[in-house]
Amino acid sequence: MRLSRRAFCACLFCGLASARATSVSAAADAAGSVPPGAGDVSGRPAAAPPLSPPAPVLPPIKAGRLIEPKLHVPKGGNAAPQVALTLDACSGATDHRILDLLIAKEIPATFFVTGRWIRKNPEALALIAARPDLFEVENHGLNHVPAIDLSGTVYGIAAAGSMDAVRKEVEEGARFITDAGLAAPRWFRGATARYTPASAAEIRAMGYRIAGYSLNGDDGASVAAKTATRRIAAARDGDVIIAHVNQPTHPAGAGVAEGLTALKERGARFLKLSEVEADAVAAVGDDG
Repeated sequence: MRLSRRAFCACLFCGLASARATSVSAAADAAGSVPPGAGDVSGRPAAAPPLSPPAPVLPPIKAGRLIEPKLHVPKGGNAAPQVALTLDACSGATDHRILDLLIAKEIPATFFVTGRWIRKNPEALALIAARPDLFEVENHGLNHVPAIDLSGTVYGIAAAGSMDAVRKEVEEGARFITDAGLAAPRWFRGATARYTPASAAEIRAMGYRIAGYSLNGDDGASVAAKTATRRIAAARDGDVIIAHVNQPTHPAGAGVAEGLTALKERGARFLKLSEVEADAVAAVGDDG
């Protein structure tokens, strides 16, 4: 298969503070606050407070229990091939190498943003919102937590762990988008783009289509620039491209920009997901 099955998201590069580190640090502070020579009424040295038990280490969720939806858009033909560009903004900053290029070359895109990213990037969100002719904003969740109702990790990220937590991730992510004055999202893509059959069904029951993809452009902004360029420039008619717009210090972003430039020069027409009728999408692909 020519496409990577991996769906890394750029938040894999965000440092996730562990509960163990926090508890050990707090205990060390408490122990350090005992004056030298202090003791109880008998004169014995005071014992340091006990350390909290370490947080449990969650195992990876077996891939066989998860689904990774794929998605295509209708083909436009050799004369005018059609692709959809989807960009994940997991957390972190904004890669203006990509965003500025889209504006300058008027390349439409669908942005999947988290509440965390919205909080940190109001200026970039304003740029996106100012061009509804080019861009739309869809739901990537609240905190970039995989929308999976099982306990465990996917690519090192702890999953939601319950259906209630899945619903919260989806609902609160949508709230940040509407609170920013944008239209209520209709598409959802969870962190890692993987789900259980049950969580995917629940998300659809909440009124969303699940945004799969067919071409992984940057493996969560982890690949070399030339790799991202080659992948995106080689997109086929009907592909849905996934890439990331929140890692401005990673080489992959430069490659994404170059690949998009090459694709536009080939004459590709870029679609937003909202431009594609649901039945047309279903006819050539699926959302899970």
